[in-house]
Amino acid sequence: MTNPGTVLRIPHLQDSLVYVALFQSVKNSSFLRQQLIEGNTTYEYAFLDASTILSTTHVLAACFRAINDATANRLRTRNVHSEIVFALSPNNNIAESFRRFGVADETTSLLAIKVIPTTGTAAGDSSATDAIATHLRGAVEGEPAPFTDEAFAGLSDVTRIRKLYKAPAPGSSRKKTGVNGTSSSLQELKSLESIIIGSMAIKGS
Repeated sequence: MTNPGTVLRIPHLQDSLVYVALFQSVKNSSFLRQQLIEGNTTYEYAFLDASTILSTTHVLAACFRAINDATANRLRTRNVHSEIVFALSPNNNIAESFRRFGVADETTSLLAIKVIPTTGTAAGDSSATDAIATHLRGAVEGEPAPFTDEAFAGLSDVTRIRKLYKAPAPGSSRKKTGVNGTSSSLQELKSLESIIIGSMAIKGS
């Protein structure tokens, strides 16, 4: 079976790689959530409800914030993976960030993120990423999807995302359809993305 994920290197953060894997039609989200609650280190990932993610840039902004804070010893949560979930939030309520952006029992589209150090025993070589891919193929009961803006366009609940970030509703224009009957033009999505990134950036600054 093909590798379900993508390995990314974030500019200015040379000590870490980020492995991302997007899944749709997920059937065992309650099991995955329970592993996180129990602190099962085999499941040390950021598991996100992909319907709350607007774009790849949205994800990378959260990863950058979390990894940068981990490097500077400024973590507010247990580890860099929980910090990614927290970084998505527009406010400093940690529990709320997990309720809003983390995997829930009813989640059907899931983004799994694993931060891999590029030095030390867990260095980000092919064996490390292959092991993550193998584990996720067995752990997540869902269909792999590409980590692209186009894939998120079909999974994002834009109406819900606007409420999460208290973004104003857009005016009518040329439409691009998303889930749950939501629709947005490309220009509106870019505007919303700017609001989101701004909200994440100023939190706690």
